[in-house]
Amino acid sequence: MNLSDYIINDIKPLKNTDKVGDMQGLFNQLTYSHIPIKNEYDAYVGCMSETDAHCFDNDKSISEYAHAIEGFFVRENTNWLDVLEAFAMNSTNIMPVLSPKNIYLGYYELNDIIGLFNETPFFAEAGGILIVEKGLVDYSFSEACQIVESNDGKLLGAFISKIENDMVQITLKIGNTGLNDIMQTFRRYSYNVVSGHEEDSYIQSLKERSEYLNKYLNM
Repeated sequence: MNLSDYIINDIKPLKNTDKVGDMQGLFNQLTYSHIPIKNEYDAYVGCMSETDAHCFDNDKSISEYAHAIEGFFVRENTNWLDVLEAFAMNSTNIMPVLSPKNIYLGYYELNDIIGLFNETPFFAEAGGILIVEKGLVDYSFSEACQIVESNDGKLLGAFISKIENDMVQITLKIGNTGLNDIMQTFRRYSYNVVSGHEEDSYIQSLKERSEYLNKYLNM
């Protein structure tokens, strides 16, 4: 995918010599969390958030609040996953894009980048979601993928979705097969299957045995 096709230029950066009131008025017209700012030499210096802008004196220049300018940006050749991470790390819905020579090219909108993510096979292809977990020092990402493929599963995507209390959770999207055999294999390799699934005969078997035991004890 060519991310440069998603660069937007309909809003020009404000200059740091502009009044804070100009920025406040622009925020009132937009739904963006930040506005890009250039200096007097037309070089990008960063973004200011709507929250900060509405706290400042509208008669003063933006440059008087330079301490509140956040310097985040991505390059035009930045991978889309890194772009998505930059959005998350900076809690913004607008991401300025610079060329390798630091020329401001425009910005990405968060919704456009999320839309690209939704078009990936992980979301677009039919399949089942499986979440497994294992100890932080014991898990192997390659082992998890091998377990899926050894059961003739088609792995559409996988990522580390949680690390907590020395445990790692791996979320997998699997197509072209039932999940039951795959879950059984994960258990044999000492993974805990976190997600439930209607085809999980292991859980169903435990339920049936529990019901049988209860009936036996109540005889």
